[in-house]
Order: sequence, then structure tokens, then C-alpha cells
Amino acid sequence: MISVVLLGAAGRMGRAIRETAARTPGFHLKACVDLASAVPAATRDWGTDLARVLSAGDVVLDFSAPGATVEAAKRCAERGAGLVSGTTGLTSAQEDAVREAARTVAVLRAANFSLGVLALRHALAAVLPLLPGWDVEVVERHHRDKQDSPSGTAISLAHDVAEQRGYGPDALRHGRQGRLGTRSQMEIGVHALRGGSWVGDHQIVLAGPGECVELRHVAQDRTAFASGALAAAGFVAHAPAGFYTLSALWSAATR
Repeated sequence: MISVVLLGAAGRMGRAIRETAARTPGFHLKACVDLASAVPAATRDWGTDLARVLSAGDVVLDFSAPGATVEAAKRCAERGAGLVSGTTGLTSAQEDAVREAARTVAVLRAANFSLGVLALRHALAAVLPLLPGWDVEVVERHHRDKQDSPSGTAISLAHDVAEQRGYGPDALRHGRQGRLGTRSQMEIGVHALRGGSWVGDHQIVLAGPGECVELRHVAQDRTAFASGALAAAGFVAHAPAGFYTLSALWSAATR
């Protein structure tokens, strides 16, 4: 039985994980932690102090805010607990602080826990060498309340393209306006749409002379992310100290 401490329990992902964990064998939701202002009135047994409930062998599922993620990484390293984090919008310094905890405990970071998105990234890696020189644009759609823009997943997809093609750190162009001249070949457009109740929609457009190819993943329900997060917790619970991405789940399954 894997003991899970859920950080950011009152948020959209927190609710989805609570519901999914309740019907998934092998997981025990030990504690729910969130800011006092976010805790529903009917759940007085929730806590606001992660350190108070965290023990060695627990796995923290973190879908909170950047500052809380850094604090969680520190506490996990101190207590010997694993960390699965899906919080986006971290600065480079905050990412480094999370990686520091991976020297002591298993840490898995992902911008998106959908196994379908993981498959999308593998498909993109396979397609890019077949279409050299084609222009690449990334379009993402999310609900109107999403805090960061563009999404962490869109940035990850764009970085995948830049790394595979050898583009520089300034390759990403976030939107376009005015007379910009001819599009640079070493450019990746990233476009964010916000509105309504989109759960998550990521589209990669590869445009060549006279034709185009589109790769797309649409999340219809947050259960897709919650199931992937729990699978990541199962991996981290038995993994040695180190920094992992969601691809580690596939690597472990194919050994």
C-alpha cells in the first residue's frame, strides 16, 4: 500500500486525484494539504502544514504553487519521502531547488501526467527527422482560470523540437504581431488560447511546402492526469534517489 500525501488538494487536479485514488487499489490517501483559504468547510481534517503529516516512505503528490513545491522538495529530502510534482511556472532557481532534493530522494517532475501526451512526445520525436526544414508551431488551449501561459506542456513540446533540431535558446516565439518579415526557419511558434472549460488541448503543426502534418492530444477529463500521477507515485515509491521524468514509467515497464 503506497501512502500518499496530496499537496494542493483543493485544486482541480487535487480533486481529480482524490476521486481517482479512492477507486484505485494499492493507494492510501494519508493526508490532504492546502492553504487554509482553499480548504473546503466540510473537510476540517485537512491540514495546512506538510511537515506535520510527512513521514519516511510517503510519496507527496504536488499540484500546488511554485513556492510550495520548493518547500515540499526540501521537506521530502529531510524526511525521506518521495516527490511527484506537476506544479508549473517554476523559475530556473526553483527548478534547481527541486533537483537538489533528488540527491537524497526520488523526485519525478512532469508538466503533464497524461500518458497520451507522453505518447505525443514520442510521436513528435519520430516524425521530426522525417520532415527536416518544416516549420513547427505549437498551439495549446486551456480553461479560462489557468494561471500560467503558455502551458508547461506546450513549452516542453517546443523545447523537444528545439533540442532535436539544435535550435538556440531564443527559438521560441510567443505569438506574433505587426510586420515581422519572413518567418525564420529556426523558430518555433507557441500560441496559448484561454477560455471556457478546456481541460487541456495541445496541437503541433508541422508545415512544409504544399502540405502539413498535425499531431494533437485532447484531454477530455482530468482523470487522465490523475491516473498518470498515481502511476508516477507508484514508480517513485520504489525508485532510488534521483531525478526522473514521466518517461521513466515506460522505461520501467519495458525492462
